[in-house]
Amino acid sequence: MSQPFPVDHGMTSFWRSEPHPLDNHRSTDALPDESDIVIIGAGFAGAATAYHCLERSKSSSQSPSVVILEARQACSGATGRNGGHLKPDPYYQIGIMAAEYGVEAAEEVAEFEMKHLLELQSFIEREKIECDLDVNRVFDVQFDDEHCAKTKAAYDLLMSHGATRVTDVEFSPSESAEAVSGVKGARGCFSYRTGRVWPYKLVMHLLKRAVLGGANLQTYTPVHRVSESPSVDGKWTVETSRGSIRAKKVVFASNAYTAALAPEYKNHIVPVRGVCSRIVVPNPPENAKNCSYTFRSNAWDYDYLIHRPDGSIVVGGAKSTFCHNATDWYNNTDDSRVIDSAVRYFDNYMQRRFHGWENSGAYTDRVWTGIMGDTPDTLPHLGHVPHKPGQLIIAGFNGHGMPQIFLSAQGIAKMIVDEASYEETGLPRLFRTSSERLTRTENNILAPAQG
Repeated sequence: MSQPFPVDHGMTSFWRSEPHPLDNHRSTDALPDESDIVIIGAGFAGAATAYHCLERSKSSSQSPSVVILEARQACSGATGRNGGHLKPDPYYQIGIMAAEYGVEAAEEVAEFEMKHLLELQSFIEREKIECDLDVNRVFDVQFDDEHCAKTKAAYDLLMSHGATRVTDVEFSPSESAEAVSGVKGARGCFSYRTGRVWPYKLVMHLLKRAVLGGANLQTYTPVHRVSESPSVDGKWTVETSRGSIRAKKVVFASNAYTAALAPEYKNHIVPVRGVCSRIVVPNPPENAKNCSYTFRSNAWDYDYLIHRPDGSIVVGGAKSTFCHNATDWYNNTDDSRVIDSAVRYFDNYMQRRFHGWENSGAYTDRVWTGIMGDTPDTLPHLGHVPHKPGQLIIAGFNGHGMPQIFLSAQGIAKMIVDEASYEETGLPRLFRTSSERLTRTENNILAPAQG
């Protein structure tokens, strides 16, 4: 695909089975000619950025005008198709970051993600958002002895350096991992605090708050181009299928599709297709754990699972079935159909994975696909787009945006409304977009297909 634009008619995920009144909303019949802030994308990142910008402007004499542009329905991208995990990472990717960037910088990310869980929990409870929030435990189950040992060594290194978030993690060795997790064949198990949520309902609440606060939401309005340079008055031109808007600030909350509009991110935010499913359980076992899981076979092959309040289960992953055919998933934006080789992967999933589930009757209710925005260094891009004053980015979340986006958007709003520097936002230093990151040539995203 020459340009990573969204395709028409994306599959319907379980999360989008109850459309919100704002799902295909247009605040005005025509686009405004100008806006102080234009946000491209109405997923978690775009909705949260609009919400935080308007909240931060309440104390000023005049709120900025905000336009949110969405190519399809609201929250129809990655956020509306994910696994519902609100899962911080206090040790796994943090251990990898520590080896490359140092423990202090890695710990900063762990702190940020754990704070994010607490802040979002507080926000959801304060706003009384009915989005099935539950804060519980997650079991990260390891199936390979060598990979488990490597992960445990990184965990021990963090512990030895006094990384505070790692102390929240409990490790169970091979002798007890199966009993602790209830998972067949477990060779090790890490456990810690996590959350789960109905992501679409959370995002639509944020959009509703933004629209009530004055934001102009325009769905089914794909952006085709953003000018490469500002006009003489410093404004950027955002060209859409329905006309153009001139903007003082442009925010790329477009995740996997960012490179189509901001060419400097080509090969640095890559569309990557993933697969998710919903499993229905007619006869759940009495001892079923009401928690979340990650099942990891190696560095790239892992599944994730959450139990839902309605008794169903959401499971995502299946990468082992399609990873070696890169065209199925790498630089692929087709979320209108599922990857054929992954369709049957989730059949009898619970029976295969868990002790005591053999007679549960669990069956696959539906399978869908979604497009993530992956980065070669596995870090999101936040902040001012290099050499383009007035353009900002909040994208490239590597399928891990749920425990990062809400506070990332708050930081972006500080940069827009308060004109704060990146250092003043409280955002992790490793997340900052930069010219240096955009000149790196290694590509770790394709490693599974090349292995």
